[in-house]
Amino acid sequence: MPELPEVEVVRRGLADHVAGRRIARATITGARVARRHEPGPVDLAARLLGSTVTAARRRGKYLWLELDRADALVIHLGMSGQLLVEPADAPLEKHCHARFEFADGDPQLRFVDQRTFGGLALSPVGPDGIPVVVAHIAPDPFEPAFDQRAVVLAMKRRDSAVKRALLDQSLVSGIGNIYADEALWRAQVHGERLCSSLTKPALSRILEQARQVMTEALGHGGTSFDALYVNVNGASGFFDRSLHVYGREGTPCDRCGAPIRREQFMNRSSYSCPRCQPRPRRHGG
Repeated sequence: MPELPEVEVVRRGLADHVAGRRIARATITGARVARRHEPGPVDLAARLLGSTVTAARRRGKYLWLELDRADALVIHLGMSGQLLVEPADAPLEKHCHARFEFADGDPQLRFVDQRTFGGLALSPVGPDGIPVVVAHIAPDPFEPAFDQRAVVLAMKRRDSAVKRALLDQSLVSGIGNIYADEALWRAQVHGERLCSSLTKPALSRILEQARQVMTEALGHGGTSFDALYVNVNGASGFFDRSLHVYGREGTPCDRCGAPIRREQFMNRSSYSCPRCQPRPRRHGG
């Protein structure tokens, strides 16, 4: 699933090309893309007709289009979802599941999803402007609502691995496997260290490094390891060239030269430097 920088790149593209435009026609094909909208794709398309997109917003990895009504169109990118801004006469992508045409003509917006893990749904919006289906997600490090001190205190109370805490979207949102590994490498902390064993300044440093690495990724258009993540113009990000540990098993650490190691963690790969980020001596050590 794309992480915060990749979703933010898409959000910015939507803000540039879609915000302020009225939906003249919505075509949604297949029940799976609208499975989170219980009445189904035909109802979803009908309810969007005539709505004006007032803004494109994001919290963590979650994206939505603000509408001139009480609902928002929440867009789940899943593992391979793409939002593409294209002229109406452009060839239709094989895995295009939704098209939005606007009253002012081209370009249209298309939702393409090869693996169909993503989807679209309408959700009521709460008084804070956050869709109800996203309200359980914690603020991300770029939001004014993000309280780093409170997050550090919550982490400090946990007897769980610090990487697990970074990936917990109910604690802090937007950080996924790639940027968690990068932040921990920068902070020189192994991901299996228990939060309770780390000092508050160390936990704060990890969060600051997560914000910093994601800021840098934004400047490079995000991280693309395959053709599935692209921005609204179809271009890939290239921050993968700047990664220090993720996906670099066996290559020298950029800081000390030790070969980067890969370990299993929560059913995924975790990358670290054995010298800069020593494993805990014991579970909890």
